[in-house]
Amino acid sequence: MSKIGNWVIVALWSAAFQLPNYQITNLRNYPIALVRGQSFFARIFVDPTNRNGPSALKTTSITYADSGVDINRAERAKQRIKSLARRTFTRGVAGDIGGFGGLFAIDKKQYRQPVLVSSVDGVGTKLKVAFMMKRHNTVGADLVNHCVNDIAVQGATPLFFMDYLATGTLDPDIAESIIEGIATACRHNGCALIGGETAEMPGFYPEGEYDLAGFIVGIADKSKIITGDKVKAGDVLLGLPSNGLHTNGYSLARKLFFEVAGYAPDTVVNEIGGQAGDELLKSHKSYWPVLRKLISAGLVNALAHITGGGITDNLPRVLPKGTAAVVEMGSWPVLPVFSHMQNIGNVPQEDMMRTFNMGIGMVVVTPAAKLKRAQALIAKAGEKSYLIGRVVKGGRKVTYI
Repeated sequence: MSKIGNWVIVALWSAAFQLPNYQITNLRNYPIALVRGQSFFARIFVDPTNRNGPSALKTTSITYADSGVDINRAERAKQRIKSLARRTFTRGVAGDIGGFGGLFAIDKKQYRQPVLVSSVDGVGTKLKVAFMMKRHNTVGADLVNHCVNDIAVQGATPLFFMDYLATGTLDPDIAESIIEGIATACRHNGCALIGGETAEMPGFYPEGEYDLAGFIVGIADKSKIITGDKVKAGDVLLGLPSNGLHTNGYSLARKLFFEVAGYAPDTVVNEIGGQAGDELLKSHKSYWPVLRKLISAGLVNALAHITGGGITDNLPRVLPKGTAAVVEMGSWPVLPVFSHMQNIGNVPQEDMMRTFNMGIGMVVVTPAAKLKRAQALIAKAGEKSYLIGRVVKGGRKVTYI
């Protein structure tokens, strides 16, 4: 008898016995296996004093699909996604979906000193609301529009987008719905969806849940990049309205709606004029269509995308040293959803202003002499705007009055 690890070989047989590769039986309390070698059979059983090894030999093959990753299912989902992505292709796309990398050619004639501008973001816990509602065709637009706005404030034209979708068990219908939302938003913003990653990771996410992230690359001529360096005291602040929470503050919003108030997603809330879930799933708004016109007209000194941190933390990011902002409360209509959430939880005003956009999704800093022109252009583009404050001398902070 010899011992190898926790396996104990107790006997050998002649190869003349035509036994199957593995036979599992039991002898008293010991698992036994007859294993055919090239010229012998060995009876093996597990040493009960060693619990580190396998308890018995397996009789069936284990595949990747058995672990929860179905490559064939993933491939079917990718084929459905490809057609959606191809519909977003622009002239700059230099390859097809499915390569190891996405290819995009820059139009050198259009830019003297081209600078690439990139951003990455996710949808955050707004996804939890999508799971509750079983509605997945809006979160893709949230992702794209958030990223587009982030590079637009620097004067960048969006070129291409890539996504990352991760889930425990891939549902092709859900994946297609998500990517359809991404593709629609890409077309709306004039950028191409040139690739992405779909990851199936069993055991990593709860059943029916996923995570979503996006990556965007845009372009701007170096001389036209908006940095905020032209901002000076006396400039005015134009606020462009949001249509809801966009993609920020959802941890607090979900707590207030679903825990404190006890709403279900389909609860009709009179104070907000509709169902709780519908209100929370309103898509993040893209401001690129109107911003590109303001930028082309030379009416912008700075732009601030109002995301996490609210006006309080985002506006100072574009103010140069020696300047500050005064924002007049009541100069724009605060959406009912924000007032209602504040009432539900008796949330301090300071927290509200640093958590939510409070009805202003983008702030345009423009010279006072160009205010009328900016307002007229915004109105012509079908947008509303509100004069919400001004730039003063100070230490790069926001004061509310």
